Amino acid sequence: MNSFGIKLRFSTFGESHGKALGCLLDGVPAGLNIDEEFIQSELDRRKPGKSEFETARKEDDKVEILSGVFEGKSTGTPIAMVIFNTNQKSKDYTNIKDIFRPGHADFTYFHKYGIRDYRGGGRSSARETAARVAAGAIAKLMLKDLGISVKSGISEVAGIKSEVFDYESAKNSIIYALDSKAEVTQKEAILKAKNEHDSVGGVSRVLIEGVPIGLGQPLYYKLDGVLADAMMGLNAVKAVEIGDGVLSARATGSTNNDAIRADGFESNHAGGILGGISNGDDIVLNVYFKPTPSIFKEQHTVTTSNEEVDFSLKGRHDPCVAIRGTVVCESMAALVIADMLLLNMGSHMQGLVKYYN
Repeated sequence: MNSFGIKLRFSTFGESHGKALGCLLDGVPAGLNIDEEFIQSELDRRKPGKSEFETARKEDDKVEILSGVFEGKSTGTPIAMVIFNTNQKSKDYTNIKDIFRPGHADFTYFHKYGIRDYRGGGRSSARETAARVAAGAIAKLMLKDLGISVKSGISEVAGIKSEVFDYESAKNSIIYALDSKAEVTQKEAILKAKNEHDSVGGVSRVLIEGVPIGLGQPLYYKLDGVLADAMMGLNAVKAVEIGDGVLSARATGSTNNDAIRADGFESNHAGGILGGISNGDDIVLNVYFKPTPSIFKEQHTVTTSNEEVDFSLKGRHDPCVAIRGTVVCESMAALVIADMLLLNMGSHMQGLVKYYN
């Protein structure tokens, strides 16, 4: 499936080295102010080639709205957006035309579809996430009108963990680091791996503030389940935590429970979600990205005819995919919350009466 969501549903199209990428976003209420500068600024945060900590591929990632917007406002019809590729170098991949790159989806895509699109991974490339960011930017505009914000930053690189989570500081960091003190060693780790023709993994921490109580559709469309689904659907993500995550398994009930007082919860081990439904507290996610599989060391693999070979990769790749990936995490989180808000409108009969009266 290339679509996501129920009431707010988006589909993406395009390949890494094709003519363009894009998305179709359906379910946006009419009358939303569409700030095209904001949408472009979100894409600029994710676009490649901004620093030595990212791939050298330079794309402007200029988004063009094709439909669903008139005189600066959404019309209630599907919003189509396109981003044209301008800096493909498909020839960099001719040496792997019949070779499966370890850690990539080459092997599984070929065996599923019987076609080898070797141009930078084709549809399975992380380049596809540019379209998700475009859709997520519109979801963020919806959330802004409701006082809900989605923030993120890098909390860990190559095992180097942040001690503080400063989301304002992350905005001014070239690697979106949440801890300015840890940022120095995190950058060093990225460049060391890059110089050694290797890569490192990282963790994105996502914070969603202002979410009302009641979002989530139990039992089979729980808020935490859908958020995890959205994050696990991103390239290179191998684990997702809600709240304390795996630490919860090491705790006792008396220490893990979030006690409740008249003015709210005393703690937030649950990460803002109970029983798959938002509890009004901040929603916190940790998203774990594996090291970028595109590395320039010699590796063992097989060909499409199952012949064992050794090969060295060419091309331009991120030494730490988590850096640009954290922007995409924000986008997916915004899309999930916006979808859940629309779904929640029919939870109470009073809501329907109020709306239609």
